[in-house]
Amino acid sequence: MHTVIHALAHFLGPWQSTYSNSKAVSSTVTYFHLVGLLFGGGFAVAADRATLRAVRATPDRRLHALDELGAVHRPVLVGLGVLFASGILQLTADVETFASSPVYWMKMALVGLLLVNGYVLKRTETTLRARSGGEPRDPLWARLRMTSIVSVVLWASIVLAGTVLNSIS
Repeated sequence: MHTVIHALAHFLGPWQSTYSNSKAVSSTVTYFHLVGLLFGGGFAVAADRATLRAVRATPDRRLHALDELGAVHRPVLVGLGVLFASGILQLTADVETFASSPVYWMKMALVGLLLVNGYVLKRTETTLRARSGGEPRDPLWARLRMTSIVSVVLWASIVLAGTVLNSIS
């Protein structure tokens, strides 16, 4: 496996050199990574907060919260797309360091969990909307509450892992 990573690093040498030797290039990639995090994570956490407040709200407010939650999926996915693209550029700029870093793989595992949690959240929101918001004691509201809590924890954990990764790479 080490040989494959080394060969990949050799193949990516020109990009690594460009990224490492140009503050403009590395700063631009980092900027887009942070903007993706700001918008994707910002919209997600704001929606999570609204969802947590809606759990105990009136039926009309719960329906409104579900509509808002449904509307936020696209901007979150756009933010995640920007994060993914800029993350690939960062990874390929130093593939040997990242491929051997347990912190990098922990961050990727957290991202995977975030994506699975987002899928569960979306499915739950869609089902609740089909039920016209459901009753406040509907178990799906408890699931939506839990996915919102998990989402906030995962976004914060990913930021922590990225911060640690940045300090050791």
